[in-house]
Amino acid sequence: MSELSKITAEHLGRCAIVYVRQSSAAQVEHNRESTVRQYDLAERAVKFGWRRDQVKVIDEDLGISGSGLAERTGFARMTAEVALGQVGIVLGLEVSRLARNNADWYRLLDLCGLTHTLIGDGDGIYHPGLFNDRLVLGLKGTMSEAELHVLRARLLGGIRNKAARGELHRGLPVGLVRGEADGEVLLHPDESVRAAIHAVFERFAEFGSARRVWLWFRSQGLRFPLHSTTLADLRWVAPTYTKIHQVLTNPFYAGVYVYGRTQQTRYIDAAGRVRKRITHRGREQWPVFIRDHHAGYIDWGTFDTNQKRLAQNIRPRPHQSGGAVREKALRCCKVSPYADTAVGAWLYIIAAVTRRLGITAPARTSSTAGASTASTLAACRSMRLSPKHSLRHLRLQGWRPHSKRSSSSKPITRRPWRSSVATSSVHATTRSAPSDAIAPWIRRTDSSRVDLKQSGKTRCRN
Repeated sequence: MSELSKITAEHLGRCAIVYVRQSSAAQVEHNRESTVRQYDLAERAVKFGWRRDQVKVIDEDLGISGSGLAERTGFARMTAEVALGQVGIVLGLEVSRLARNNADWYRLLDLCGLTHTLIGDGDGIYHPGLFNDRLVLGLKGTMSEAELHVLRARLLGGIRNKAARGELHRGLPVGLVRGEADGEVLLHPDESVRAAIHAVFERFAEFGSARRVWLWFRSQGLRFPLHSTTLADLRWVAPTYTKIHQVLTNPFYAGVYVYGRTQQTRYIDAAGRVRKRITHRGREQWPVFIRDHHAGYIDWGTFDTNQKRLAQNIRPRPHQSGGAVREKALRCCKVSPYADTAVGAWLYIIAAVTRRLGITAPARTSSTAGASTASTLAACRSMRLSPKHSLRHLRLQGWRPHSKRSSSSKPITRRPWRSSVATSSVHATTRSAPSDAIAPWIRRTDSSRVDLKQSGKTRCRN
């Protein structure tokens, strides 16, 4: 059967789709001849007998990989129109332009076979409903997927072989630069940059906490060097906790060359789609680990000790609701511990507010007082009042809190909200400002103008 004999009047009565795709944005920019050849398939559809107004060009997936991990809206729209029987032929420059994985490819073949839709490429026209044509299309799809595997294996093999010698050029962290020799790594020539990196490790040896090191930088008004993706020079910005933590956990600062600290894994999301994510490997699973590869800011023993100290520090975790109300919270508000669970939850919230404001309720021994407070709380709950307004409502009902301090003591000086012990200890343990050797990266500020506000963060106002 010739190619043109497969095209019938039924096919010509439907539309023709030209699917255009490139795997990456770099291919769209540099491989323009391939893109032009794909757009020229519209003229081929006209030669086959379709009118120009019947030809649709779907190029929404330019720069998107066809491996199946990325969502392709253009391919999904084309598949939907094929399933509705609105497409007479699907044209692509080659099979790999349509799909690089068998899951998408065979799903398209099944739909085309059921709706009598033709598939055309640079070699010919195929009818997926015919056994021989489906066999050829299946082999082409399998070879297209295998080709992607071979290309990836060849590329990764060369990268790993070069990384095993410590000569693979990857992005270096701030404070390290490339030398003239292959794989040579040197300290940054700028003294102020080196001083900023040394200050991180020195303060961590003193404080033992990445957060306290970050607060020390903020309290001293110091800037930190940052690599720019668009500019060749470094930028000096206010340090963040993430940047300080990255400096402390990067083995390159210890003179170690590593490769393969992360790996790409696949998983199925809640919608049933295949996704990919980056996961971190353990130190014993790193493929390449070369000690004393270059000069570092610290030695490997110090780096290992720092990692153990970081692992022992308490990290903030998201709030987890649930569980029974603590009995201490019930005693704080002097309410009967036999209150129901919903009232107990409100008691716990109000107890936390009263402790934050430094007030407490007067002692009440009668059960009627506890019952009245519980009924008042139930009314607050029914009115959907916040903890602050619930506390105000209790005061209006006759609940009079008194200060923990006596009347003869000094007035209470309210501390800044959420000011942690770590913040105060930083100012207590900070001995002096850095020496004049690192003066280029110091921004002097008056200590009396340091303001502690907004979630315990230290901000310096000039």
